Parts: sequence; structure tokens; C-alpha cells
Amino acid sequence: MTTNPDVTPDPVRERLLKAALDSFLSDDYHKVTTRLIAEKADANVSMIRYYFGNKEGLYEEMIRNTLNPLLKVLDGQMLDTVDGFKDFFLLYYRTMAEQPEFPKLILKVLALNQGPGRHFIHQLLERGRTRGTKKVTQWQADGQAWPDLDPDMVRMAFVSLAMMPILLKDFFEAQGKVMDSAFFGQLAAFNGQLLASGLVVRAE
Repeated sequence: MTTNPDVTPDPVRERLLKAALDSFLSDDYHKVTTRLIAEKADANVSMIRYYFGNKEGLYEEMIRNTLNPLLKVLDGQMLDTVDGFKDFFLLYYRTMAEQPEFPKLILKVLALNQGPGRHFIHQLLERGRTRGTKKVTQWQADGQAWPDLDPDMVRMAFVSLAMMPILLKDFFEAQGKVMDSAFFGQLAAFNGQLLASGLVVRAE
């Protein structure tokens, strides 16, 4: 069940999504119960069945709800030019800095097959791949990227530059590097320029 952006969000549904996010990020999927989520959301457990069908449906909607703002960028104008990379990286870093365990959850599902949703996440990523390929084709047509560029190579670099700083945040901060909003702003600008420059350099 998806949310229509023109409809006022249902507060109970939003509380359940927030409680699910907090719960699934802090504990393994099989240890989280619908009753626990409902208690955190100050809602009746029957509302989970009403909105999401079951625990797995809630889990999938929680992931979709978190990733959708990032995927929608691929339909908008932010990445009409490669200069938009820095703005996307900043959006990603700010979104994930609020819930740094989320990229780890996605990694656990995809790499370690922990928890349900592997097929569902693959569908979301395939959607991003299709939209990203359209963007690369557009850049090539506009002369912003070299003609033989492999869109999957761009996607791999794009995902690496986005995800790794969040995944390694605890490690770097343990070494004394504060990764605050100012740092992420500088990193977004650097990685944006780095990736944009690579698109116009032909690989040997």
C-alpha cells in the first residue's frame, strides 16, 4: 500500500512506519514483533493488518518509504546535468545521517540475505537502474558523458560514493573525525565533482 502525495498522511500509519523503522534498525527482523511496533506507535496491532497486511508488508513499506525520496530524484531535474551529483549526494547523506543503520540493513538483506524483502529491494534497485540509465543516455546526448560509457559502471560508482561514507561513519569517528553536516556538505561537493569529472574522461 503506497501513499498518495496529494492526500494528508494518516498519523497512525506514519507512527507505525516510524516505529517499524526504529525497531527493524535496532534489532534483527525475526526478533521484532508486530505487537512491539504497535506499542511503540501507540496503536492497536490490528492497524498493522489494516494498512500493511502483515509484518512483512510493513517491513517492505518501511523500506519503500525511506528510499522513495531518493529514487524520485531520478525522475526530477536535479540530475538533468552532472552538476547535480553534489546535490544528490548531500540529500543522500542528510537522509541517511538521520538513520545511519538503514544502509547496513539494506546491505544485510542483499549481501547476507538476512530478513525478508530481498526480491522487493531488488525491484526498487532495478527501478533506480532503469531511471539511472535514462539519465546517462540523456547526458550522452547532451555531450556531458562520453558515448561509450557503461551506465552500470556509473551506477556502481554512484552507489559506492553514496553508501560507503555512511557505512564507515562509526569507524572514522572512532578515529577522531567528526562527520557532521558541514563535513557531509564538503564531501558531497567533492564526490559530486569527482564523479562528474569521471564521466567525461574516456577509460583506457
